[in-house]
Amino acid sequence: MEPTDCPRNSRGILHFQLSCLLLGTCSALTVTVPSATVHGIRGQALNLPVVYSFQTPASDVQIIWLFQRPQATPKYLLGSVNRSVVPDLEYRHKFTMVPPNASLRIEPLHFSDEGTYIVKVNVNMQGNGTVSVHQEILVTVDDPVTKPTVHTQPSSGAVENVGNLTLTCVVSMGTRITYQWLKDKRPVHISATHSFSLDHSVLHIDPVMKADIGEFRCLARNAISEMQSEALVPTIYYGPYALTVNSDRGLRVGQVFTIDLGEAVRFDCSADSNPPNIYSWIQQGDNSTQVIEHGPHLQVTSDSLGQSTDYMCCAYNNITGRRGEARFTVIITSLGLENVTSKAKSSLAIITGISVFLIVAMSSLFLWKKCQPYKTIRQKLTGRPESEYGKARTFSGHEDALTDFGIYEFVAFPDPSTAPRMASRPVCSSRQSPGQEVHGTIYEVIRHIPGQEQQGWPEEV
Repeated sequence: MEPTDCPRNSRGILHFQLSCLLLGTCSALTVTVPSATVHGIRGQALNLPVVYSFQTPASDVQIIWLFQRPQATPKYLLGSVNRSVVPDLEYRHKFTMVPPNASLRIEPLHFSDEGTYIVKVNVNMQGNGTVSVHQEILVTVDDPVTKPTVHTQPSSGAVENVGNLTLTCVVSMGTRITYQWLKDKRPVHISATHSFSLDHSVLHIDPVMKADIGEFRCLARNAISEMQSEALVPTIYYGPYALTVNSDRGLRVGQVFTIDLGEAVRFDCSADSNPPNIYSWIQQGDNSTQVIEHGPHLQVTSDSLGQSTDYMCCAYNNITGRRGEARFTVIITSLGLENVTSKAKSSLAIITGISVFLIVAMSSLFLWKKCQPYKTIRQKLTGRPESEYGKARTFSGHEDALTDFGIYEFVAFPDPSTAPRMASRPVCSSRQSPGQEVHGTIYEVIRHIPGQEQQGWPEEV
């Protein structure tokens, strides 16, 4: 029986299916390769791994390797029957195979080795005929990419909105290279100001902008390697932008600086610019101006200024030809704002402390008087100061009787027809005769404090 190849075209499908059904051998043999395309490095060895398997016992296994270039007839490289290798005399030192392994080794690899490699596996199934399966592998050969370098034109840089820049990526070795441009580690895309050459090895920026300032890198790669260039920061001239004036002293409100009389003040002028600006300071008077200083700093003393003085800082970029101006006014005060604020805070603290002290003192006095009313009453009735009571007081063990101190009244109302009304007066003596009667209103104040009779305190008043 003739060998049966598993067909690949549509005309042999019916015959192929019938053979598989009758013989049952088509699915018994499989041949696999890891990839349809393998990339090799010139000058190095390359392995083309092949794995085959079958389930039905076989008497003979034949392996054949062929090489084919586009639009050319396949060439025989080498083959094997069971474990015997049948090399071609032309390629016996370049291609090797160790059966029953069907893998092919190529060394060394050259550009002429690029093409399609075909492996055929024929298996005799012991009475069931011969089954043949083949696989194709496309092999490419490349040189590794070396580290690229980037050149810029013009090398001196370009002026914003006026000039242009061209960045060129150069690789000394490598085949089939593709290029990609990165700015600050992000891909650069085509835009209104950015364009590329056909292979993307050249980046053209026209016109340049301040936003183009950054780190440009060229990424070169092929199928077997990739390399990235060092960062290149193109020179772009711009500015001045955001011109401002600041001071180390005084108070600033808008474009007005307020400083103390006799104070030395330094003003700083700055702007975003490349290259750095040339600065000059101008003092403005009545219908006249004069340049008083050059450089980014101005030192003035308030004693030499009037009550209000106008100034202007001028910044000039000698590459871009642009200039900027910042105007401001200096006002001199006889008392610094910081001193006024500190004194006001100090005075307010003193007034607050005095007010709190007076409130506390008055409250304490009020509570003290309210809680001791008997002292005031005793002074009014006796006419004797509190100090005399303190001097004459002794301790007799009846100190609690002080709580009985007070005023007692006894009032008698006689018959108006029998007794004449007498003038109200206190009874000053207790030595009255026992039989004597007193008619009228009797108003007696009895004071009795135990332990004080010996000291001359009257019992009755």
